[in-house]
Amino acid sequence: MVRFRGDGTFTVVQFTDIHWRNGDELDRRSAALMGEILDAEGPDLVLFDGDVIYGAGCEDAAQAWRNAVAPVVDRGLAWAAVFGNHDDEGGLSRAELMALQRALPGCLSQPGPANLSGVGNYVIPVFSTTRNETAAHLYCLDSHAYARNEVGGYGWIERDQIAWYLETARHLRARRGKTLPALAFFHIPLPEFNEVWDLHPCRGVKGEPICCPLLNSGFFSALYEGGDVMGVFVGHDHLNDFMGDLHGIRLAFGRACGYGGYGRDDFKRGARVIRLREGVYDFESWLRLAGGEVVLQQAMHEPEVRRGICIL
Repeated sequence: MVRFRGDGTFTVVQFTDIHWRNGDELDRRSAALMGEILDAEGPDLVLFDGDVIYGAGCEDAAQAWRNAVAPVVDRGLAWAAVFGNHDDEGGLSRAELMALQRALPGCLSQPGPANLSGVGNYVIPVFSTTRNETAAHLYCLDSHAYARNEVGGYGWIERDQIAWYLETARHLRARRGKTLPALAFFHIPLPEFNEVWDLHPCRGVKGEPICCPLLNSGFFSALYEGGDVMGVFVGHDHLNDFMGDLHGIRLAFGRACGYGGYGRDDFKRGARVIRLREGVYDFESWLRLAGGEVVLQQAMHEPEVRRGICIL
């Protein structure tokens, strides 16, 4: 169980794309950076947002996962994870990796409904400071890996997952009699990340093409209809870290943390930090980077083409 602190805050550190392999020098740098960030931020929850390990490069996928999350486990922190496209490319399936992580201290990950596409579709309730009732929700979803049909490219959140989200949002709203603030975490960005960058002001960097699915399954529309999610947080693209508002929902990349994946020397590894305040339908977010650098407000990107209205 996690809850808001006495001062009414709840802080999440989002680690994405660690790409842990076999404990070599690059992995040790990743572990040191995670430890540096955790000690500086002291989060209430750590969310591993996919590609925790690079499964295809691991001699022992189970040990690689344990080592990758050790900086969090060793500090006694609560944590959870969603899967990316590389986690299960080694010797362990998503189901086996889920069972492994759930056996580790502090883990809040859940496999989710067995009849639902993917592994790891679940909700983390954040409880009130003083009352034994929820005050916010964190949705975690499996955005899959690669398209399983002729469309090609990366996978997408599927129709049964979308229906699950909408029904879950409806149930949570009915149980409390009101809509509580919520965030959503999954690995692969939605196609709408292109729209928010191309047509709306954003803060941050787009250092590579957005590697979203080639098919738009409509999950963003469902989030808009559901009415509770304020922010969507993804990983996958190691050189993108921007955040922008699309129809009242902020779409945000994390900051790639691992040295085992691709990157650039002039684009420091790090993490995105998200802070909720109890009773407030909003959140704060900033980046904490290697070497202790904190970026409270990123540079503004103004789109070259403003959204207009087409009259036929």
